[in-house]
Amino acid sequence: MSNISKVVASATDNSEQATLLCVDDETQILAALKRLFRPLPYRILTASSGEEGLAVLAQETVHMVISDMRMPQMDGAAFLEQVAERWPQTVRLLLTGYADLGSAVDAVNKGRIYAYLSKPWDDNELALTVRRAVEQQSLEALVQRQNEELKLLNEQLEDKVRARTEELRQTMGFLEKANESLKKQYVTSVKVFANLMEIREGDVATPSSGHSRHVAEQARQLALRMELERADVQDILFAALLHDIGKIALPDALLGRTYKEMSVGERLQFEKHPLVGQAALIGMAHLQGAAVLIRSHHERFDGAGYPDKLHSDQIPLGARILAVVNDYDALLTGDFSGLRYSPQEARDFLLDEGRRRYDPAVVKHFVALLDDAAGDQIDDHDELCLKSNALKNGMVLTQDLITEEGVMLLSKGHLLDDGLISKIHNAEVAMECEFEFYIRSEAQPGGEDS
Repeated sequence: MSNISKVVASATDNSEQATLLCVDDETQILAALKRLFRPLPYRILTASSGEEGLAVLAQETVHMVISDMRMPQMDGAAFLEQVAERWPQTVRLLLTGYADLGSAVDAVNKGRIYAYLSKPWDDNELALTVRRAVEQQSLEALVQRQNEELKLLNEQLEDKVRARTEELRQTMGFLEKANESLKKQYVTSVKVFANLMEIREGDVATPSSGHSRHVAEQARQLALRMELERADVQDILFAALLHDIGKIALPDALLGRTYKEMSVGERLQFEKHPLVGQAALIGMAHLQGAAVLIRSHHERFDGAGYPDKLHSDQIPLGARILAVVNDYDALLTGDFSGLRYSPQEARDFLLDEGRRRYDPAVVKHFVALLDDAAGDQIDDHDELCLKSNALKNGMVLTQDLITEEGVMLLSKGHLLDDGLISKIHNAEVAMECEFEFYIRSEAQPGGEDS
């Protein structure tokens, strides 16, 4: 298949037709561009001057502008500068002769162009550049739409979030000690966002509901057991909560499949999500340590992972911890291979895969952590299910309190007091619902507070 044919096949997959505006004072150049893009699913508009191009942009929705550098009255640099100022979402590409390379620098600075190509251009290179630009704009538009939807959802939940902020701050006490400069509200936002990501992935209706929270808590405990520095423990916690953030750019159909069920092309697409996850946090200074771990949490100890094929100690320790805990939870829920493992089977899998998939030292510590946790498990007879009117000061939750919509209100281990119980009653009235609370029986009236 030729390069142009590949571009045609790839561009045809895009459901939305992009509109291209070609601007050049030479009619033969415009005709050549129209011939080049005719096989591709683009809507082509033309203009013979910068002024005419601006008029077209004022009337049409244009995804990409391809402009010549040398034009009378208004050259390409001046034209693209106005496009950047008035239509910043429109991708800008400059065509220039070798003699105009100095002027192209001016276009790069003022017009903030996506790319420039020298004339005469290579058809394959130009078609591929346009395709990539259109795909990038489409992805950015998708992210923007999702951000707007998330913003709207956050606004709708603002009152509920405000009501439980203090409770969430209490659950984040160890993070305050790890880094006193980190605001508790910032931590709360990370947990809420992680929860919203799981809602988007459909996890609320599946046995893997709460995956990020489960992984975060076990990864934190494992990091503490391995005596990591507090700052490293904090990075691991944030990375665990947000390790699947890159999946927000994946299509819904792909999220419902295990890695083994994916085609080669789908796997290549899926394997980019750690990179997307790291990039999504590029502007958040407090999460840069976590972002590095997110990038590497699918690396394997033997070097067969992705995206960078790192091996052994090349993989950050936090990512090695995250890989073990993440896969353990996925084995239990069936998200790893489609088969649900028992805790013992999942434990054996980790031990068998030591030195191949995982760091043996991390696996050893994690298995010991699981053994300790098994000895501390609450017996079914020590757990009660109560309505809110039966709650008393000093009771301790043994399960997360999650709404029908999948939003976590209180986490396992939370200590109830009179003020919090009053807020719970108010929340039930406002939300027109009735929650169920699982608590330790020794914390019921007449017992000792935990």
